[in-house]
Amino acid sequence: MTGTIALQGGGPFVANDELDRRLLTSVAAERVVVLPTADAFEQPADLVELAMTWGERLGVQVEALMVMQRHDAEDPGAVEVVRSARAAYLVGDSALHLRSTLKETPVFDALGEILAGGGLVTGVGSSATALCDPMLDQRGGAFTLGLGLLRGVAVIPMAETRSADRRARTLSLANTPVVELPTGAALVKRPDSWELVGEAEVVHGDLP
Repeated sequence: MTGTIALQGGGPFVANDELDRRLLTSVAAERVVVLPTADAFEQPADLVELAMTWGERLGVQVEALMVMQRHDAEDPGAVEVVRSARAAYLVGDSALHLRSTLKETPVFDALGEILAGGGLVTGVGSSATALCDPMLDQRGGAFTLGLGLLRGVAVIPMAETRSADRRARTLSLANTPVVELPTGAALVKRPDSWELVGEAEVVHGDLP
C-alpha cells in the first residue's frame, strides 16, 4: 500500500476541515468520491449536502456515489467512478450495513486500487470502524469481522459518547491495538508511519 488511510472519530464534513485539507493536498486530490453507504436507511442526502458545502470550502469537486445496496457495489459504472478518483470518503452510521454492502465487491476492490495508486481513503465515525479488521460491533461493544482495509488495529469512533462500563467491556475483549477517536480526532496510516490527530489515543496495545 502506498496510499493513506484516515479514520476520523466523527463529524463528517464539519469537524475535520484542517486535516481533510492537508490530506487531500498530500495526495493531489482535486475530486473526492463520497459514499454515504452506511446511512442507506437514514438520511444519506443530508450527508451529501454537507459534503457539497465542504467541497466548496476546501476547493475540491465532490461526486456523491449512492452505493446503497450490494448490487450497487457490483455496478461497473460505480466501480469506475471509484477507481478513477484520488480520494474517497465513506460516511454514515451503520458499520454493519457498510460491511455487508461492500465486503468482497468490485467497489471495495476499487478502494484498494486508490490506495495502491497513492491516494486517500477516509472513513468517518461508524464507517471508520468498518474499514478495520477487527471492527467494533455497535450492537454490544465487542469485536467482529470488518472490511479489513486496515488490519490488526481497531478504532472506537465517537469515543466521547461511550459509557465507562461499555468502554471497559470493549477493551477487555480486545486482542489487537485499539485507538479511541473522539469527534474531531483521527488516526492516519501512511505506508511507513502512523499519526494521531487531536485527542486520538491508543488505549490498548501499541500500534505496529
